[in-house]
Amino acid sequence: MREATRGAARMRRLSLLSASPAEPDPPKSGAGPDRRGRPGRDESEMAAISFLGDLLQSISDRGRGLIAFGRGDLAKASVADVVKLCEDLISRRGEASGVALARIILDRYESFGRDDRHDFLRRIALDFGADHAAVEGAIAAYAKTPSRAALGRLHEAAEPRSQELIRRLNLARDGTIALVRMREDLFSLRDAARKADKPDPALAEAVESLDSDFEHLFASWFNRGFLVLRRIDWTTPAHILEKIIRYEAVHAISGWDDLRRRIEPPDRRCFAFFHPALLDEPLIFVEVALTTGIAAAIAPILAHDRQPTATREATTAIFYSISNCQKGLAGITFGNFLIKQVVEDLCREMPALKTFVTLSPVPGFRTWLDRERRSDAPQGLTREDVETLRLLDQPDWHADKTKAEAVKKALLPAAAYYFLRAKTARGKPVDPVARFHLGNGARLERLNFLGDVSPKGLSQGYGLMVNYLYDLGAIEKNHETYANLGTVSASLAVNRELRQNLPPARAVALAEA
Repeated sequence: MREATRGAARMRRLSLLSASPAEPDPPKSGAGPDRRGRPGRDESEMAAISFLGDLLQSISDRGRGLIAFGRGDLAKASVADVVKLCEDLISRRGEASGVALARIILDRYESFGRDDRHDFLRRIALDFGADHAAVEGAIAAYAKTPSRAALGRLHEAAEPRSQELIRRLNLARDGTIALVRMREDLFSLRDAARKADKPDPALAEAVESLDSDFEHLFASWFNRGFLVLRRIDWTTPAHILEKIIRYEAVHAISGWDDLRRRIEPPDRRCFAFFHPALLDEPLIFVEVALTTGIAAAIAPILAHDRQPTATREATTAIFYSISNCQKGLAGITFGNFLIKQVVEDLCREMPALKTFVTLSPVPGFRTWLDRERRSDAPQGLTREDVETLRLLDQPDWHADKTKAEAVKKALLPAAAYYFLRAKTARGKPVDPVARFHLGNGARLERLNFLGDVSPKGLSQGYGLMVNYLYDLGAIEKNHETYANLGTVSASLAVNRELRQNLPPARAVALAEA
């Protein structure tokens, strides 16, 4: 609550000044396809920088005059110098000088190479913790007089100084996106620390704590109330469409023509969440195909020569790709809000739509299946299954009808076990995509053998794809039973694939997404 009250007024003002409606306005000059068939840049939207952002920049410019730190000095500032500026930033009370100093710090940080960025983050993680003496004093005061006010002082004392530093850096214009990128660098530092010849436990703990500070603050700054849903279509400015191409994480977009096939036809939709502080940076987007039934494979949806479905005939909306765009916002929930909002919007636009379903990859299935095939006591497989699945080791097995049919008879029961019985140490499904959709209240509706025979589909799941059904009347019940009991909601068809009399499942030591 504290973070929401600190930033809510500022963010709401920014949202009112810069947010766009869910449906795009008719294109103005500079928008729409150019002569080569590529979308043009909407200059009017590029000029829609918020008044508040301009005001912050003005404050920053004036505040620079209050800081005895010239541009020449900035170019020479070492990591240690910038850390000292951070100490100065969290001790200042002046708004103008604080905004200016935050921008100076971020500008110099951006100019650093990888090693210097890691060094900066290492110092912040290790040196900007809580004041231990103040914490001990607050604990003693609370123990003597256990009041709500004393507890508040204890909470304030226990907060790492790095949290206040992040808040103040966010005052700078474009500070939010700079901090998102900084957290990406923190992930890089964490990975490097884990791979070090002699890991440093103190550093690992400090880096995790600093990452918790980022995640805690981002969870408030990027809560659902600040997110803006926009439809992405062929009139969307080109610089945003370029990012849709680049950020697509499920089924790669090969270029402008491929993108156009996905967003321009009347039976295709694309929606993205944006944030007022990141005006032209999508946070997450979903691609939707409007069809007359549940699709079992991705190739017909992406086919170049397919025949579009008339929107009046469409009864099913298939969410076939959901891509998170900002690595620095890992752990911040967007997808569940996005799907539910898009479902609401589609229902209003096309009341004839009755079925909302995904066509999803199974990114962990091949790793799990290969491990069980090699195990002395395989889970979810009979000995006959293990022998049959040796066909998977042969090149182009999926192109041979006889081999594919044999594999199917062993692979689908194994897949049912993977979804319904295989668990992590925390008792959750092994598959990260399954955890996401089941946690949203969806039902595992169908297993699709060879639903994706692209190299990526075969490499991550032996071509397996699945449909998760969002039954609007059962979402809440499914969510509650999954969250409270760990129950996987699945159709009768999926349950029938599960072999009987198999040994009890064991927990799998996999990282949960």
